[in-house]
Amino acid sequence: MPAFPDAPSILFVHAAYQMKARFDARGTGLHAIQVGSPDELLARGVEADVICVSGLWRNAVLENPGKLRFVQSISAGVDQYDQAAFRAANVRLASAQGVNANAVSEHAMSLILAMARLLPMARDNQAKHFWRGMIGDIPQREDELGGKTLLIVGLGRIGGRLARLAKAFDMKVIGVRRDPAGGMNGADSVHAMADLPALLPQADFVALTCPLTPETMGLMNAAAFAAMKPSARLINVARGKVVDEPAMIAALTNGQIAGAALDCVVEEPLPASSPLWELPNVFITPHSAGETQRYEDSVIDILIENIGRLQRGETALKNQIV
Repeated sequence: MPAFPDAPSILFVHAAYQMKARFDARGTGLHAIQVGSPDELLARGVEADVICVSGLWRNAVLENPGKLRFVQSISAGVDQYDQAAFRAANVRLASAQGVNANAVSEHAMSLILAMARLLPMARDNQAKHFWRGMIGDIPQREDELGGKTLLIVGLGRIGGRLARLAKAFDMKVIGVRRDPAGGMNGADSVHAMADLPALLPQADFVALTCPLTPETMGLMNAAAFAAMKPSARLINVARGKVVDEPAMIAALTNGQIAGAALDCVVEEPLPASSPLWELPNVFITPHSAGETQRYEDSVIDILIENIGRLQRGETALKNQIV
């Protein structure tokens, strides 16, 4: 296989992030362009040695890869990439794992606080110019987090930092991870995925911070919601498909659980016809948990590191997937 080029051409593909502008500010001298649609990716992909992309990726690029040697994902998640096709095309792939761990964990904590302090209701009332009176019904009132139990499903970088944030609010934290031998990572106890049904009845908040895998697909199903406390709330900053959405809607509607704060849903953007929009016990953010003003520069740090490794002939990439 020929050596990786000294001056690779780079194609950035994103509809919003200012990847090329931030890359050009580094003064590397490398040629880069940016496009903002899958059609442009398919048209221009054959010109690039390196593609930096996330949600606009299409595996059809690998059917005619041209001189493509490396794809740096802008996202931490990589379920959109056909890894077998990458291997067959001899194209390397790395993720942006870790670049938004702080942002996502802070967003998850903010959703927990928002649900406990009834902030969505306050915002709705502000829009209606309505000054709500004090609430006499104790279970319907704002609450505090001290002494509450947070069950975190997925105890990696994001889940571990969320555990540490929750401990600062005097919460009890139970962690669930694929391999409990990976450590406590800030939680008070750590358990295997198989233990989840037995742990759900203990939780006041269930936070999903796990990747989407065959094991986690539909993990929060009707049985899981039936096991939760009626006063418990679900926080999802993982992937929409980790949740059985019809089962969640039923649980929210019939009072099996008290509420849900969702940064991701099965179909994005969320269709206008979805009942989730109208449920008063649901708080929705538009898959923005990972958004941060530092995002582009953090991804470019990984991109430049990996280009350097490829140029030096190293086989291991940072956040290597393929």
